[in-house]
Amino acid sequence: MSFSVTEENYIKAIFHLQQEEDTVSTNDLAAVLHTKPASVTDMLKKLKAKKLLSYEKYKGFCLSAEGKKLALAIVRKHRLWEYFLVDTLQFGWDEVHEVAEELEHISSKKLVEKLDAFLGYPRFDPHGDPIPDSNGKMALQLQVNLFDLPVSKPASVSGVGSQSSELLELLRHKNIGIGTRLEVKRRFGFDHSIEIKIKGQQPFTISQQLAQALFVKPV
Repeated sequence: MSFSVTEENYIKAIFHLQQEEDTVSTNDLAAVLHTKPASVTDMLKKLKAKKLLSYEKYKGFCLSAEGKKLALAIVRKHRLWEYFLVDTLQFGWDEVHEVAEELEHISSKKLVEKLDAFLGYPRFDPHGDPIPDSNGKMALQLQVNLFDLPVSKPASVSGVGSQSSELLELLRHKNIGIGTRLEVKRRFGFDHSIEIKIKGQQPFTISQQLAQALFVKPV
């Protein structure tokens, strides 16, 4: 069965919302997709008819097994294309999201499998998010929020909490990327900012907001 770009976008949006809550409301989905709740209701009926969703009265919608399988396939394509754009075509990590949003709708399974093999079966995309394999399985990332990292504990950056271009631009300005080795040197109670030290650089202060947008794994 083939699906339209809009249907695929809905399925992916529901998948991401379900990472926070088991069921998704019409209003939450409308807010994420910047559309009217009435339009969302119509599309959800179509997706339910295609057996991609299940609905519980007063609770909301959630993906069926088929819906989850489709969502993981779309996420897999999106993250593989992001990896390809950064690793092979040398795009900046803050430039790839919109391009990958278009490329994720290419339906050729053979192309996706060949792309995965060409890239050497990467397990994480350039933002540290896990790439589902051909069976929809994702590697677990054992990471903590940088804001919660104990003082003087060496760690490396493993993920970002958002892919907004503003955040990624700020990280690039501060020379912070996936794999950057750092440690927290000091915490400031007044504004909850933290001083961090990156190998080979002078220590500098970052805001609580930036620290909470970064994930690290101890090394």
